[in-house]
Amino acid sequence: MTMPFLITGGTGKTGSRIAKLLWDRGYSVRVGSRRETPSFDWNDKSTWGPALDGCGAVYVAFQPDLAVPGALEIIDDFFRTSMAAGVKRIVLLSGRGEPEAEDGERALLQSGADWTILRASWFNQNFTEAFRDWVVAGKLALPVPAIPEPFIDADDIAEVAVAALTQPGHSSKLYELTGPRAIPYAKAIAEIAKATGRDITYETISPDAFRALAADAKIPDEYTSLLLYLFSLFDGRNRETRDGVFEALGRPARDFSDFVKAEAKRGTWDRQPALATNGATA
Repeated sequence: MTMPFLITGGTGKTGSRIAKLLWDRGYSVRVGSRRETPSFDWNDKSTWGPALDGCGAVYVAFQPDLAVPGALEIIDDFFRTSMAAGVKRIVLLSGRGEPEAEDGERALLQSGADWTILRASWFNQNFTEAFRDWVVAGKLALPVPAIPEPFIDADDIAEVAVAALTQPGHSSKLYELTGPRAIPYAKAIAEIAKATGRDITYETISPDAFRALAADAKIPDEYTSLLLYLFSLFDGRNRETRDGVFEALGRPARDFSDFVKAEAKRGTWDRQPALATNGATA
């Protein structure tokens, strides 16, 4: 495909990785961001046409999350606009266990596009980005009980997305992307503590206590409310692992321990924190 790829959320966790992989492989990439030219803004439909113009395929990572009110109407309109602009292939980042995300998936299926859906678990990179400040400070406290989550690496998601955008054989496929094992947050933090040689702990707290912590960290209230909703979905529905990475790439997903060891060697949790309020699922 010689036409540009539009990567929405092109400066985010998965989008930035996808854009780099495509650039490195010689593809033409258009980063979907308010800061780019042409700009792209989910809440400003007038930006969609210029961003889509001439593109043959699109990676869709809705910001801040498909679970926010009004997301379905926006995403459905975007799919229709994309088809009218001549886009052939759409790869959608979805969230495991999110009813609203599944509504977005159905909208894609009904759009007439050549589609691939990436239904992902929570990211390894939440520990290095969204929750990094608290990890660096020595304590992560979330309103999440001891329920295992098969954390997925954003690099794995990016590689699957690039394959779906550029290679045959991924049309009409839904890939459930998880890591190879499920662990609770306390175990994840214990692995980080061991790898860094630091005293880092995890505590399960109430939603109200988390909201107070988030306010102290200057996290916007609307983002805190979104996180609290997503945390409420930790009820065991997503604890089972899936082989989506292997199905798409022919190799296993990256293990959380390998991710932790690499980040600890890099010193990710040793430097002074810089407040991060980026999305936890995209």
